[in-house]
Amino acid sequence: MCFIETISPDQATDCVEILYQRLQGSKNYLPNYARVFCHRPTLMAQIATLMEALRGTMSPRLWSLVNLAAARASHSSYCSLAFANTLIGKHFSEQELLLILRDDEQAPLTATEKAAMHYAGLVATDASRICREDVATLKACGLSDAEIFDVTAAAAWRCFFARVPDALGARADESLTRLDAALLQRLLVGRPAEANQHAAEHPGKARPELPG
Repeated sequence: MCFIETISPDQATDCVEILYQRLQGSKNYLPNYARVFCHRPTLMAQIATLMEALRGTMSPRLWSLVNLAAARASHSSYCSLAFANTLIGKHFSEQELLLILRDDEQAPLTATEKAAMHYAGLVATDASRICREDVATLKACGLSDAEIFDVTAAAAWRCFFARVPDALGARADESLTRLDAALLQRLLVGRPAEANQHAAEHPGKARPELPG
């Protein structure tokens, strides 16, 4: 599964066992990304603390949108799928999210959200090419200097967290791929996800494909 040897859940002890239990949470499986941190379990705890501090500076919806934009720009299928699943149901329908990913003019986003997503993509793609005008656009949408820093830090953070699992071969969990084909096409922007066994075993229960 990964390019490095990892510790299986049934062999985990001490800090690794605690790490696995925390990252599994209420799910009935251990996320694939958790395994790549098994050699530095205390580092993951520190990373989680930083993430919570960053997430606390903006609304859950904007946090997820900024991270989705940065993940896609970083070619992270794993993080793109994860944040798409977070946004669906809580903030958007699948069809609404598809409009967002298409950059459709009918996408249900505020001007601030659109600008923040565009800027997050720039941070993840090549931050050295960002200019004063890019930041001025965010200010024109009403973001303060502190809020612009928050968007920048969130996008940069996502680049780090997206690239560690990607570089070590962790694939997005199969459960994240139970989406319409049109959405998956726009979310699988890098490494392939685990095979969607649910779709293969239950073809009659697949969700209807969205138009386009």
